[in-house]
Amino acid sequence: MHKDVSQRLKYIDRGLYRDVKNVLAVNKAQRHIRGGLATKKKYESLK
Repeated sequence: MHKDVSQRLKYIDRGLYRDVKNVLAVNKAQRHIRGGLATKKKYESLK
């Protein structure tokens, strides 16, 4: 999927490419936060 978004979609639909690229950038920026929260939740449930 990433290859389609990062390479092929640019030539097929420029507007959609920009929208999807922005969504993926936000997801990438927030990924480490979600991972930390999941780890915190995991260890809280083990107590």
